[in-house]
Amino acid sequence: MLNNHKVGLALGGFAAFVHIVWGALVALGLAQSLIDFIYYMHMIQVPVVVLPFSLSLAVGLVILTGIVGYVVGYIFATIYNWAHK
Repeated sequence: MLNNHKVGLALGGFAAFVHIVWGALVALGLAQSLIDFIYYMHMIQVPVVVLPFSLSLAVGLVILTGIVGYVVGYIFATIYNWAHK
């Protein structure tokens, strides 16, 4: 059986960490090059422009993705436990 809370924390923490890294890339001015490369490798051409870094938006993004990741992880563990009874 999976512990719902621990799975939620793990997924939420991972999602938050990924977005902390993204915020750092934006702050360092490296995000646009990364997005351009990813789209190029997927053979996609969409005009995407990375906006200037905003600390308040970055903090909000990290908090929101952490919460959403927790909820998704919690729900996943609940369904997994239900399916494996």
